[in-house]
Amino acid sequence: MPLQIGVIGNDGDISEKVKMLAENLGRLIAVQGMILVCGGHSGVMEAAARGAKEEGGTTVGIIPEANKKGANPFCDIVIATGIGRARNLVVVNSSDVVVAISGGSGTLSEIALALAENKRVIVLKGSGGVSDLVSGKMIGNCKVLEAESPEEAMEMILEHSKP
Repeated sequence: MPLQIGVIGNDGDISEKVKMLAENLGRLIAVQGMILVCGGHSGVMEAAARGAKEEGGTTVGIIPEANKKGANPFCDIVIATGIGRARNLVVVNSSDVVVAISGGSGTLSEIALALAENKRVIVLKGSGGVSDLVSGKMIGNCKVLEAESPEEAMEMILEHSKP
């Protein structure tokens, strides 16, 4: 079974830098034959899914609405939960590793949930938002890992996936 990598971050408008980081990470996930899992909306989620699709990857969008039409056009599989923000736990539990790019309060909740579920959390340092706030921090007994680039994040994911 391929690894499922959660990519979390800002919804809505994002900077060109954040868009590029998310697209590059999505491409790397697809090239490795991994499945990209995201919240299915715009912003970081859409950019990462777009990058994965450009490389022929598989994308899963887990959206808070009950109607699949809320997903971005780059989601192959849409899981319409109808449970609002509680869908953040579904994103986390559907991911083997979670990578955060920038982000706000929703991303912060996903990071906290991932740590509580003993998932590896990697943030792209320098992407802004909550990713920079928690980068390298110990939260409870868990360290939020920091990567300087999507390539370094992928190296960490690959290291984590070794038996």
